[in-house]
Amino acid sequence: MDRFMSLKVFSAAVEAGSLVAAGRRFGLSASMAGKYLSALEAELSVRLIQRSTRSLSLTEAGRAYHARCQRILEALEEADREASDTQHALRGKLRICAPVTFGSLHMAQPLARFMAEHPQLDTEIVLDDRYVDLHTAGIDIAIRIGRLPDSELIARHLAPCRMVLCAAPGFLQREGVPLRPEDLRDSPRLAFSEAVSARAWTLSDAQQQPHLIEGPIRLYANNMQMLLAAALAGLGIAYGPTFVFGQALAAGDLVRVLPDFSIPDLTIQAVYPTARYVPSKVRRFIDYMAAEFEGLPAWDCF
Repeated sequence: MDRFMSLKVFSAAVEAGSLVAAGRRFGLSASMAGKYLSALEAELSVRLIQRSTRSLSLTEAGRAYHARCQRILEALEEADREASDTQHALRGKLRICAPVTFGSLHMAQPLARFMAEHPQLDTEIVLDDRYVDLHTAGIDIAIRIGRLPDSELIARHLAPCRMVLCAAPGFLQREGVPLRPEDLRDSPRLAFSEAVSARAWTLSDAQQQPHLIEGPIRLYANNMQMLLAAALAGLGIAYGPTFVFGQALAAGDLVRVLPDFSIPDLTIQAVYPTARYVPSKVRRFIDYMAAEFEGLPAWDCF
């Protein structure tokens, strides 16, 4: 008998609690549903379900087999959906949330190209550096940077987020070039106020020994482009991601500070709610963005 139908009948019988209900789901009589289940048990040489006139109960082997069956059937259904989705245009609305600076600097053009390829899809993008709850805000996808806490969200890596210390050449000529992390303690620093540890910066030397930099901050800002402008104006030493400072570093308008010391990298990820089926508009947008940022991102070419 059809092996996949046997698996489906078995799974449906467990979920519905009866062979009658399982058969009804697939247009089968109760006796035919029973034959599919019996054929499966005969092939496996094991009893999966204990049947009585009033109830069904899983055997120990049945519980383990059911868990695996669920994953197999869900994977098959998802594969069917993916194959079907490629034949249909994306429709509806896609709601995306992203950090302000990353979204405005690096998502506008890829998003425009994606929308041009899918003219029946409407998109709303919310730029916000604060944490947004996807469920309550009705967001399909959030772009998040950093180490994500454990949650029920699914995360997909898009690109590395490398951190850098940098300053304008004029500032370094005027104030001197820092040679050790300790030299930063008395230097005017420019910091992103929304960072987890905005005041404290950590660098590691060649021996992977950490150096914690603390002290006064010359400028706090909750917007990275404000910090970029302040660094270009020579106000101090900035700490932040290369997706903000990379273009200025490549042009020579900013230079790296303490380049022989390493800074822990972060990760740029797309997250979306856990669901049995990922909507095609969500999956295909994330695939598109992952392809856009594949390899060495343009902002790291300096």
